[in-house]
Amino acid sequence: MFDALYIGATGMQAQQTNVDTIANNLANANTNGFKKSRVTFSDMMVPDARLSSQVNTGEALGALMQGGKFGAGVSIASMSKLFDSGELKKTESAFDIAIQGDGFLEVVMPDNSIAYSRGGTLKINKDGQLALQGGQVIKPGITIPEGTQTLSISADGKVQVRGATQSAFSDVGQLELVHFASPGQLNALGDNLYKSSEYSGEAVAGVIGENGIGTVMQGYVEASNVKMLEEMISLMIAQRAYEANVKIVQASDEMLGLVNNLRK
Repeated sequence: MFDALYIGATGMQAQQTNVDTIANNLANANTNGFKKSRVTFSDMMVPDARLSSQVNTGEALGALMQGGKFGAGVSIASMSKLFDSGELKKTESAFDIAIQGDGFLEVVMPDNSIAYSRGGTLKINKDGQLALQGGQVIKPGITIPEGTQTLSISADGKVQVRGATQSAFSDVGQLELVHFASPGQLNALGDNLYKSSEYSGEAVAGVIGENGIGTVMQGYVEASNVKMLEEMISLMIAQRAYEANVKIVQASDEMLGLVNNLRK
């Protein structure tokens, strides 16, 4: 009965984390570039020490050590991002870009560390460089000349500009994309930025348009990949699982109450 209390408590805690994750997904359903998260669970097993006192022979003890385990509840195995592509929404703005594929842009954080982005709305910072709205400069560092009237970013990442007095575009830089072996294990920083982890692997540079790394779409932003119906169904399932674990705890508490009230 004490085990049942603990098992029910682990189930409640795990489902609460699941509900929190689903709630965050739903809250960001309209956040451009947002990638939904998923919680995966694993069962916990512990040796059944109570059975060892019933074993007298070495042969039986050996069998017990191999199979004498029982379930001890549930734990969180992982929390990962799902990088399914979101819908591309047309904006007509030259400073909006989206990546149609698996690639990421490299950006420089304020502490000079490297983070990764799926695009979004760009701007020209005080130094004349292309940067995200949060100020993170896009590698490899593309400077936009003063007096630029038109900015063009091709599908292969080539950045060109044209001034008011120019009749033709001139090249000013080239966007680069990277990809990861396990993008779902990237560490989310917020503001749709990510950092690599030991589980995601290191960023691998690729050629834009090849091997699924994707192409650059100017004048588009990537919508959230959250599907409302799917998340609502997941929320109902998590709620029912939480209620079932509450029932386990309540039943165990009632049984312990009966034991405590036993009289000789």
